Amino acid sequence: LLLSSMASLKGLRIFAIIVIIVTIAYIGKIYFKYEDYYIPNGMFSLSENETSNPNSATTILRKGNGILFVETTDRMEPPSLVLCAIEAAARVYPDRPVAFFMKGLEDIITEEDEKRAKERFPSLSPFGNVYLFPLRMDQLFNNTPIKSWFDKVDPRKEIYWTHVSSDACRFAMMWKYGGIYMDTDVISLRPVPEDHFLADETSTSTSSAVFGLSSHYQLAWQFMENFVENYRGDLWGHQGPGVVTRVVKKLCGWPVFNSTDDVMCSNISYFHPQRFYPILYPSWRQYYEVWQILPTFNNSYALHLWNYMNNKGISMVPGSSTLVEHIYQKYCPTTYEYVLGKLT
Repeated sequence: LLLSSMASLKGLRIFAIIVIIVTIAYIGKIYFKYEDYYIPNGMFSLSENETSNPNSATTILRKGNGILFVETTDRMEPPSLVLCAIEAAARVYPDRPVAFFMKGLEDIITEEDEKRAKERFPSLSPFGNVYLFPLRMDQLFNNTPIKSWFDKVDPRKEIYWTHVSSDACRFAMMWKYGGIYMDTDVISLRPVPEDHFLADETSTSTSSAVFGLSSHYQLAWQFMENFVENYRGDLWGHQGPGVVTRVVKKLCGWPVFNSTDDVMCSNISYFHPQRFYPILYPSWRQYYEVWQILPTFNNSYALHLWNYMNNKGISMVPGSSTLVEHIYQKYCPTTYEYVLGKLT
């Protein structure tokens, strides 16, 4: 009986060891699968101000579901298109923080600082989910591949500094905070149903004007590495859509659309151009023209208005009955009324 009990105990021990080994292997498999796409948070440190300030971007955007905008010039009176883009996002995503990072904004430490900053933008003040943050590139780029580039680049010698610095910021912001990044000429129409997505811009280019990723997602890290390794500040678009396009080609070749349905690139949704670019860049003036029959944009989540092409500064004019006026009236009515009030 004693020998039988000892044999049973030995058998139980062996079984327990087998269970432990299988469990460890399974957990390891999950970890390495996770590690393929994420960079562990512990690799990076945050400053004391970032972790202790309740009004900091790190605190407000901690859930990783923010809608991110950036302004890399010092201007503090952005055009109505920028205000429209932010308002539209605030309306479409009422339960998510909409963050506008501005280089010219003073530090925000207290709620009073935040209140004063928001008062400068009357059309945004009614929206409690809109947050203004100072853009400090030296801090944003800490512990990222972009920091080495930023430390040696001379903005005075850069042809497209406003744009390449914006490109760098969006990739670093997406890695650090996660959520959805949008250019300030992207007008939201309805919520994007995916957390991780890229978007086709043309048959040869992937968009950098709007994309979504979780914080510390490895793809954002790859964007930053590609930004630095292939830096050409003298070529327009090389550091924005050029970066995303190069990474996508390495990741999944080139996605092909057989219809208006979206496709997959690795494990990420790759959106059809209709989602953000129903009007392609050669036809950007159509936004500022009068349409006999207004388009529904039923297949779009947002509209990119190609503001860089608009080098003559054409803007929305109340009473013009142009397509862009109808867009303002429907998707950013507070900004529309603000523009109308300034003219009267």
